[in-house]
Amino acid sequence: MRKPRIDYAAVFRALPGMVALLTPDLRYVDANEDFLLLAGRDREQLLGRYVFDVFPENPNDPAAAGMRETRASMLRAVATGERDTMALLRYDIEDRERPGHWVEHFWSPVNAPVLGPDGNVVLIVHRVEEVTELIRARSGTGSDSSRARVLEAELYTRARELQELNERLRLAQARDREVALALQAAMLPTPTPVGHHRAAVRYRPAVGTLNVCGDWYDLVDLPGDRIAVAVGDVVGHGLQAAGVMGQLRSALSAAARVAESPARAVEALGLYARHVEGAESSTVVKAFIDWGTHTITYSSAGHPPPILLHQDGTVTFLDRATDPPLGARPEHVARPEATTDFAEGAILVLYTDGLIERRNEDIDVGLARLADSLVRHGRADPEALADALLADLLPSTDTTDDTALVVIRL
Repeated sequence: MRKPRIDYAAVFRALPGMVALLTPDLRYVDANEDFLLLAGRDREQLLGRYVFDVFPENPNDPAAAGMRETRASMLRAVATGERDTMALLRYDIEDRERPGHWVEHFWSPVNAPVLGPDGNVVLIVHRVEEVTELIRARSGTGSDSSRARVLEAELYTRARELQELNERLRLAQARDREVALALQAAMLPTPTPVGHHRAAVRYRPAVGTLNVCGDWYDLVDLPGDRIAVAVGDVVGHGLQAAGVMGQLRSALSAAARVAESPARAVEALGLYARHVEGAESSTVVKAFIDWGTHTITYSSAGHPPPILLHQDGTVTFLDRATDPPLGARPEHVARPEATTDFAEGAILVLYTDGLIERRNEDIDVGLARLADSLVRHGRADPEALADALLADLLPSTDTTDDTALVVIRL
């Protein structure tokens, strides 16, 4: 099917609503039909002319600020390269048929930059909506109508300012989310192979929310045929959570290399976390896997239990060494640990609560769902199994928490 040829100049002129194009030095390049009609000007009266020569400020109104505010908005769009939405504005226009007679008008303007190939602003799209009749209709008539119009305009202005503030907040949050996710990705790279053992890791951010960048994983080679594996979850989200996550992950990774057991490593992390702002109430589970003895020794600080799939298809939740989260106790207390045996070919899965927890649902339901999925897909290799678990357990939309996952074939 052939793509239709679009006459964008014709589309621009037919756009509903008042739209004009200006150069960065605020001279008219073009205007659509609605702009010319509602502004009461011909195209020849606009093209190439400075915007405020065409529409000067009302000299009879000493309080008029429409020209100053409009110019400031346009120049902000040029300087920042970002859309600038103005609050409701009173800007009177001189009647072309009666020179010296100024007609009251209220406008709702937006100034949007158009960037060239070099990233610089080459045009300003100036879109305005006239709301004069709306203001007048709502204010009524009579001796108080003028004051009512002013009050109505003020309320409308505050509403538009709030709308603009919310839009700027949304954009700032979106930028923060992108930066936090980039930082998270840099601190959670795909791990190097741990000995000759097969492992898969995954990180999935929450969808459509800022609740990202608190979850993490870590795998470390230990002397002998051993590895240390951990997953953790930082309370909070965004850039702060990503920063705290990086500190805790690095500290526990270092502790695992010198501690004689996972409990001692988690103890060291707990002491360190007391001096990291934002680390309180973080959770973590640490496991040492020893192929020489075919044992898993683990310790948990308030974290959901790892799950072990045996060769016979049964599952065991490793929940015999669970303690409060980091920083939950006012004084230092030794962390517990437990050891369980495994047979060659078993599967160990560590995860964060985003994989199993759902609003208005008991956590046991999520744990049972995880166990069922693991049994059904347990014969797959770790990479395929990790993808299958995420597909089964994470909704396709509206996930409100991020998820970290580690799958190891023992």
